[in-house]
Amino acid sequence: MLVNLDTKKIWFITGSQHLYGEETLKQVKEHSAEIVKGFNNSGKVVVEILDKGLATTTAEVTKLLSDANNDPQCIGVVAWMHTFSPAKMWINGLTQYKKPLCHLHTQFNAEIPWDSIDMDFMNLNQSAHGDREFGHMVTRLRIKRKVIAGHWKSEKVQEKLGVWSRVALGWDDWQGAKFARIGDNMREVAVTEGDKVEAQVRFGFSVNGYDSSDVVNEIKALEPTKVEALVKEYESSYNLMPSLLEGGEKRESLYEAARIELGLRAFLEKGGFKGYTDTFENLGELRQLPGIASQRLMADGYGFGAEGDWKTAALLRASKVMNIGLEKGTSFMEDYTYHFGAEKSYNLGSHMLEICPTIADDKPSCEIHPLGIGGKEDPVRLVFNGAKGPAINTTLVDMGNRFRMIVNEVEAVEPLADLPKLPVARVLQDPKPNLEISTEAWILAGGAHHTVYSQALTTEYMEDFAEMAGIELLVIDADTNIREFKDKLNSNEVYYHLFSNKL
Repeated sequence: MLVNLDTKKIWFITGSQHLYGEETLKQVKEHSAEIVKGFNNSGKVVVEILDKGLATTTAEVTKLLSDANNDPQCIGVVAWMHTFSPAKMWINGLTQYKKPLCHLHTQFNAEIPWDSIDMDFMNLNQSAHGDREFGHMVTRLRIKRKVIAGHWKSEKVQEKLGVWSRVALGWDDWQGAKFARIGDNMREVAVTEGDKVEAQVRFGFSVNGYDSSDVVNEIKALEPTKVEALVKEYESSYNLMPSLLEGGEKRESLYEAARIELGLRAFLEKGGFKGYTDTFENLGELRQLPGIASQRLMADGYGFGAEGDWKTAALLRASKVMNIGLEKGTSFMEDYTYHFGAEKSYNLGSHMLEICPTIADDKPSCEIHPLGIGGKEDPVRLVFNGAKGPAINTTLVDMGNRFRMIVNEVEAVEPLADLPKLPVARVLQDPKPNLEISTEAWILAGGAHHTVYSQALTTEYMEDFAEMAGIELLVIDADTNIREFKDKLNSNEVYYHLFSNKL
């Protein structure tokens, strides 16, 4: 199981005060319970929300937020001010609180009861200025959070809370996560490097190096029956090319691919890793570069980054967690080659081997072909076209004084022709606003050639995630123009120079 959702909870805290009397507080409590029930029954929120009652004094606020910090099951807090809740009583708790925060700006009733509204109603339903008081304090404390405004029964509000809940789940999954760098970075490559210590401080996960021999040792200990069973699974799950079928000239390569997958799984499970990287320059005794192994491990939720790219491996893992239960998939991706057409240009995303089959448009083909790089035996891989539809490409880069997340919204389209001689998984992308502007902006921003590609997630997910992490976010979409994008880069440089130590 990728994540045990039964062990993850979101706390719902309602702010009020004793100024309005016990009868009003009783109603506030009842309304809060009904709102929480509504969210839990909406089908939009992946994590159960717990009604933690009212916060009406400094002591109550501080205790609730301290308890949320210390409860390993709590992945975030939703705060709502039903009445006016003086915000100075939130200072002590908020300055200690470290987990994701969502400020819900709603009210229990949807419409004003014009014929019956009186001061009792007004005293009870004060979110319009109660939430503004709370929002002022959170902003003054420079606390990043998501603000959702609208009626709690509306589908739009429920969907926004659902997105935030998934992002909080991904962020929680990073805390204490371990990623294995099998081999080092691809030699002389810059963008896949980065400050792993600062990443652990900022993001909560650790990255440490291991040798390919650690995987080989697991391969040597495998039981032949497990290898045989996995080969049978390959046969039933994919369309095998003739040379990989029983009696085919490359049949043994399929067995070797199965051994590599099982060895990698054993290594990752024993080490408690949530993702890994490898590199074709440090394969040791591995006979093939892991192809189908990495593809299938990604499909099961592991993060992966090629050539030592630990930042993409970590981001892919978080994205896989956010992707739980959603239609369509998420994959490691690389910007590979362009089609500069007379009227329209496209980007062909692919990689040597490692594209996750969750984005496939049809049953993948299991094939073997020469790689021409790495000096090892021909690797087995899954070949397919990516499914059509909207998607995002996201990269995480180390800018020296901060981490930067860059998102480009794209549309996956059918290849313009068959690709009979391209033996890898691929997806043809129409980047927004177009290939030329999107790539100019991407390069100006220092974006990597490796990305996390997702048809399940949207820009909103990454915006929430960057906010939780306290990192810079740049979005390239249909409205992007280069002059304004350059201005954004310049203003961000000043902002992060002045405030990076406070974020």
